[in-house]
Amino acid sequence: MDITTAKTFLAVIEGGSFIAAARRVHVTQSTVSARIKALEDQLGKTLFVRTKSVCDLTPAGHQFRRYARAMVRAWEEAKHQVAVPDGFDDTLIVGGQYSLWNRLLLWWVPAFREAMPKVALRCDIGMPARMMRAMAEGVMDMAVIYQPEHRPGIIVRELIEDHLVMVTTDPSTSFAENYIYADWGDAFRDMHAAAFPELVTPALTLELGALGVNILLNNGGAAYFPERIIAPHLAKGLLHLVPNTPVFPYPAYVVFQENFSSPKIMERALSTLDDIAQQSQNGGLPQPYWM
Repeated sequence: MDITTAKTFLAVIEGGSFIAAARRVHVTQSTVSARIKALEDQLGKTLFVRTKSVCDLTPAGHQFRRYARAMVRAWEEAKHQVAVPDGFDDTLIVGGQYSLWNRLLLWWVPAFREAMPKVALRCDIGMPARMMRAMAEGVMDMAVIYQPEHRPGIIVRELIEDHLVMVTTDPSTSFAENYIYADWGDAFRDMHAAAFPELVTPALTLELGALGVNILLNNGGAAYFPERIIAPHLAKGLLHLVPNTPVFPYPAYVVFQENFSSPKIMERALSTLDDIAQQSQNGGLPQPYWM
């Protein structure tokens, strides 16, 4: 059995169906079906109970899942070690959600490189689901995201206690007249729906993270954004807090591999990140030039 087949097996589990798995591994549904059939033939066991809409694991499938994960992780870790650039001791692969690069990870990168100059860095950006999948597959070592999942071999701990606050470009106008819905995930949707039942169908919805601030600044309106992100704009008078609106908790987490190849490197990465996070919350970091 090859690693591609193991990844396809795991994609079916994560997606819940062959159709979803095909989208995840970028092949046709028939290719996914063929790979799973070949795998079942090799093992001599049926791995999935198939229905029209979903695929459930059989007892044999449950047993094989942990071995498939171990195989994929071992392969990715091997590629990781082989790919270390000449002149460096190791490589650290780091990911972050869009809003957490701004005023956090952008300043962590130079701080870590100064502390560990012999460690090469590979940096990525994306949404929590993709980051957690990369962590589970062993292709990412550390990620900073808002809504992590708890998975075996991955440690999750809170990094910063962020808050979502409503801001507006025009405090003289009712926020309901030009409201923009910035989508910050499931927990935010539930809290927002309870607080503003009348704002269930906004004219504009953003899933751009911190980049949505640019739309607000350039076109006007009111929306929820992390307080840490909009603090410089509040100080300059470009944005204004909307009074008498709820503040929603929005903690950010760092997730990292429990058994990274070099504990010393991971410890320094985390301690440097803690320092930067503390400075970020205390307003001690300047705004990146591009925001």
